[in-house]
Amino acid sequence: MSTHVQKPGWFTVNVLNGTIAWLTRRGLSVWGSRVLAVRGRKSGEWRRTPVNLLTAEGDKYLVAPRGHVQWTHNMRAAGGGELHLGKKTEVFTATEVTDDEKPELLRAYLKRWKAEIGVFFGGVGPDSSTEELRRIAPDHPVFRITVTG
Repeated sequence: MSTHVQKPGWFTVNVLNGTIAWLTRRGLSVWGSRVLAVRGRKSGEWRRTPVNLLTAEGDKYLVAPRGHVQWTHNMRAAGGGELHLGKKTEVFTATEVTDDEKPELLRAYLKRWKAEIGVFFGGVGPDSSTEELRRIAPDHPVFRITVTG
């Protein structure tokens, strides 16, 4: 498994993520934003981070543009979590998608959010070949989510 991680800078941590999370907690989705809540794999405490919820062919996905970050490790351990938008909470289970399934999902994700997250994909974009998308697939975890409550 890839260990690829791109840690966020000061501005992202202290300004951007906080602003997106604040708006999302108040019910204002910014291009599909949600606040992901997942239990920490060591502490068992709820951890929250803003994410972009991708809908493709009727299914919902969470993509980790920065790679194998803390929420992805926690998701693997917990097997699910909650998505929050305002007062609405969706409880879900998560199944990690194989690298072979990722290219078209990464293409859809990049098509929707390239301006926001394209820098984390090393020059690969929505118009890149399937081979290029397959090459970067191990660096970007993708989870199919199934709403359970």
